[in-house]
Amino acid sequence: MKGIIAAALLTEALWQTIKLLKNVKEINKDVLGAIILGIIVAFAAKIDIFEILGIPMDIRYLGNILTGILISRGSNFIHDLLGNISESYQVRKTRQS
Repeated sequence: MKGIIAAALLTEALWQTIKLLKNVKEINKDVLGAIILGIIVAFAAKIDIFEILGIPMDIRYLGNILTGILISRGSNFIHDLLGNISESYQVRKTRQS
């Protein structure tokens, strides 16, 4: 169950990030650059947030790519996202006790 909550939060965060790519008439080059850089960092550092959270991915490197997209949003965004995931786990854990 915790994987479903984490996957839902991550999917929403990814979608909101991808939506930032499109301005009214063109692609936002700053957002695109940040996404590309985030993906490079995720690959170079071998970071996969899905793997860290115990959510297996059947498509090789997809976790790194999606993690890079999340990384592109910056540290505050990641901190808030992980806080939300942690909070969801704690609520569920409290309910089970």
